[in-house]
Amino acid sequence: MLQYRAEFMVEPFIEGSLGPPVLSAIDAVTEGGFEPHVGAFGTTITGEPDDVIKALGDMLHAAMDAGATRVTVQIDRGTES
Repeated sequence: MLQYRAEFMVEPFIEGSLGPPVLSAIDAVTEGGFEPHVGAFGTTITGEPDDVIKALGDMLHAAMDAGATRVTVQIDRGTES
């Protein structure tokens, strides 16, 4: 089964704190059924292509509604298993 890996970074970046836009973005993908990996410079989710794309749309709305000034997204096509 084909998997996508998506990483997103939400700004503004506040050192030592995730801030409302970041927390809203993480909540959105979690509500979409993902267990995001929150790293120092981005958050990663992996799953089926349609699910990842839908979760990213929800995440973008949530982050921008919470005051994000920029969201950067990178999607990698994984291998089929």
